[in-house]
Amino acid sequence: MIERYTLPEMGRVWSDQHKYELWASVETLVLEAHAAAGRVPAEVVEPVRNAPPPTPERVAEIEETTQHDVIAFLTAWADNTTPRSAAAYVHHGMTSSDLLDTALAVQLTEATDILLAKADRLVAVLRDHALAHRDTIKVGRTHGVHAEPDVWGHRVADLAFAMARSRDRLRAARSRVGVVAISGAVGTYSLIDPSVEVAVASALGLRPADASTQVVIRDSISEWVAALAVIATVCEAIALEVRHGQRTEVRELSEAFGSGQKGSSAMPHKKNPIRSERIAGLARVVRAAVVPVMEGIPLWHERDISHSSTERVFLPDASITADYLLHLTTGLVADLVVDTARMRANLESTGGLVYTSSVLLELVEGGLSREDAYALVQSAAMETWNAGTPFRETLRKRAAEAGVELDEARLDEICRPERYVADLGPLFDRVAALT
Repeated sequence: MIERYTLPEMGRVWSDQHKYELWASVETLVLEAHAAAGRVPAEVVEPVRNAPPPTPERVAEIEETTQHDVIAFLTAWADNTTPRSAAAYVHHGMTSSDLLDTALAVQLTEATDILLAKADRLVAVLRDHALAHRDTIKVGRTHGVHAEPDVWGHRVADLAFAMARSRDRLRAARSRVGVVAISGAVGTYSLIDPSVEVAVASALGLRPADASTQVVIRDSISEWVAALAVIATVCEAIALEVRHGQRTEVRELSEAFGSGQKGSSAMPHKKNPIRSERIAGLARVVRAAVVPVMEGIPLWHERDISHSSTERVFLPDASITADYLLHLTTGLVADLVVDTARMRANLESTGGLVYTSSVLLELVEGGLSREDAYALVQSAAMETWNAGTPFRETLRKRAAEAGVELDEARLDEICRPERYVADLGPLFDRVAALT
């Protein structure tokens, strides 16, 4: 991922230098397990443990010749080992995937922990924003058209729960990608004892793979990437709400606009939802990782490396981008400007059409058939749409024409927006308990 969208902590997880540090750590743990079992000389452990990991530049230089990154790493690391002869026992009984998949599991869990911390923060910000606006009356929209009265906190609560569920999916995926596989060339432990795998997994705080055939099958990694894609898409759902709310014709929501910020190179009046649009664009990047990574599940027999090049691109990019999206979305919600007066004005802008559902039921309960009540209310509503006459006036007119008596005091009661949201208390109790 380009530097523009890479935050330092996540960027380090996927850096070449950190990767080689992890490779050195895994190889050292394997060597220690061999030495403890008496399979290799105990005196080689300390020199290997003390050898600094090679630099990415040195590994790349050797790889120009070897065309094999693990061999290049092992050669470069051996050059850093004193005495160099101790390095002969490094990678003992292992194959490349033992090292690669185990170190990748550590990277995936490290990346996940960073993401989970940010997801926790976003859930908390959404929760607090929803509670702060539990009484902020607005119009609910279906198909983009005014429907019935709602409160802004209700809409945000839905997004808060969605993010909490998405975070929990990622937490579950973490346990499945955190696996160690050190089982040899085709996964049969022919040259390495299964106890080594157990010892390394314990040292890393991970678990041994249920099975490996040199590589760990990629279903769990696919699940992990899919969890990131859902998180990114929930971030986009939040951003889309802001993008709609910031339209001039709506003007209920807006992103924070800092001193000195510019909205357009040509039009000085512009205040554009650039953060929300960036979120929408980058969510596509994360979703784009799902299919390529999933296609790494079917490999030829015990192993091929068609998954390798894909994962070198998409696993870092997906997690770096999801990390940035969580950061960006948290700031968007925390600093969101809510125009409560404009929300109320928009609610009232259709002259009372948002109350037709309650009026319909009132007429049915007063004795009209549903068909007759619907026809009466719809005819009044269409006149309001076309002429702009307030709905109560057109309703009176149509009711008089149909010989239907209206209870004006009752209509006053049911045509209050607060009546529509009176039963949302338990929902907000659940929101308050969200962690």
